[in-house]
Amino acid sequence: MQRTILSLIAGLLFGGGLFISGMTDTTKVQGWLDVFGNWDPTLAFVMGGAIIPMFFAWRLTEGRKPLVGGEFPKPPAPEVDRRLVVGSVMFGMGWGLVGLCPGPAIASLTYNGIHGVGFLIAMLAGMAFAPTVRTRLDRMAEAA
Repeated sequence: MQRTILSLIAGLLFGGGLFISGMTDTTKVQGWLDVFGNWDPTLAFVMGGAIIPMFFAWRLTEGRKPLVGGEFPKPPAPEVDRRLVVGSVMFGMGWGLVGLCPGPAIASLTYNGIHGVGFLIAMLAGMAFAPTVRTRLDRMAEAA
């Protein structure tokens, strides 16, 4: 029960932060991505506000256990491989075309109407299709 309550609070804080920062505003996100046009640099502060604390959070969790059980995830490997590049390209295409990524998409479901639902369905389809793409890419790499 304690874990559920803490998860709910964390989710509400995350969703509220996404809304307040403008990450759920598709025009603001697309303005950030439009570096050769009407560029809006404000999301750099949002990203810095996420990346910098996370840098320290990884270090603070070393050798510790979460309050509600389980274990902290290990930091991701710093290697750049085909899977990372393909995943980044797929993520970037969706983010650039629509102006939403998974967290803000879910946070915007309450007010983004049918467009939000449409994006969520497309996102879930992409997530379901990703293992097939990965398998095919792995087979192509083995054959080469």
